[in-house]
Amino acid sequence: MRESKASKIVSGIVFISLVLSVIYIIVRIIMVSTGIKDKGDRPESEYVLMLLQCTLGIIMMLLPGFISKKLSIQIPSQMYITFVIFLYCAIYLGEVRSFYYQFRHWDTILHAVSGFMLGALGFSFVVLLNDTEKVPVNLSPVFVSLFAFCFSIMLGVMWEFYEFTFDGLLGLNMQKFALEDGTLLVGREALSDTIKDLFVDTIGALIISIIGYISIKYKKGWIERLLIKRDDD
Repeated sequence: MRESKASKIVSGIVFISLVLSVIYIIVRIIMVSTGIKDKGDRPESEYVLMLLQCTLGIIMMLLPGFISKKLSIQIPSQMYITFVIFLYCAIYLGEVRSFYYQFRHWDTILHAVSGFMLGALGFSFVVLLNDTEKVPVNLSPVFVSLFAFCFSIMLGVMWEFYEFTFDGLLGLNMQKFALEDGTLLVGREALSDTIKDLFVDTIGALIISIIGYISIKYKKGWIERLLIKRDDD
């Protein structure tokens, strides 16, 4: 990737935060499992969730650089910074600092942003598959926008599958079917977080798809600034 100075600084701060969080979480898991507890300790399952998310976050931060080198593609600096900040807000602030419980709409905002980013990734796929610098003019703007919309929703659904699977395997609470104190929700309340996430994912995907449609239809050039492209260098 052709990283700007700003993206290097932001990614460095986020990466260090996640690594330090992993070290802290491992220490807390060991202490809790051996009976050495502090007043503000969380249940062991919460620490396991934090460890899983932070580890995944570190892998996700390394993934764009690996992919860009392997596939010779160029990731826009603006998109990469947005991606890194999103990871910081979702994992460090959301899980480690408990923003999901402290701020009622924190998860909703993040899912809207993820729908937006995944939609932009869908537009990039069209460009990469057609091996061009811009969205191919021979493709209908409606088709390209619809593909990006469906692509974003598909990944949003896959994420919910991931949360449901690991909630069951590891006894976690990523789908927030229980309150912070462990009280289990029932009926529609237990489903509300997942359904709300899917609704918000859809709204974010719809917004970027409409912007992309207008950009392609009227040659505004807006969506091109967010596209992942082949690196001819």
